[in-house]
Amino acid sequence: NAATGASAFVKLGARRYLVISIAMAAARLTVEGGIVGNAAVAVGSCSVVAKRLLGVEAALRGLPVDHALATAIQSAPMVELSPIGDVRGSAEYRLDAAREIVVRAVLDAAGHMPTARVAAA
Repeated sequence: NAATGASAFVKLGARRYLVISIAMAAARLTVEGGIVGNAAVAVGSCSVVAKRLLGVEAALRGLPVDHALATAIQSAPMVELSPIGDVRGSAEYRLDAAREIVVRAVLDAAGHMPTARVAAA
């Protein structure tokens, strides 16, 4: 539905359930005529609380629903994130992982990704 959009959630953790995530991402896109009209993207486990990624959202608006989405996410700022390093991964690893799972969540919401919503570490 173009008015409400489609959403997806991707979690990176050692197991599917009952484990603290290394990172998680949620995305909601509205698409009209193959173009992203609006985007909402959030990441959890990479800051004190889950954060919306305003730079990523802005980068996605107006793009065609194709490989350009992944390219835009790879170069968009994620200044809202400030992960810590712990036994689950370093801060750098979490940032890299967050960027990758944001790509997966956005592509899934756009209908261009298989439905694997949990990535095992």
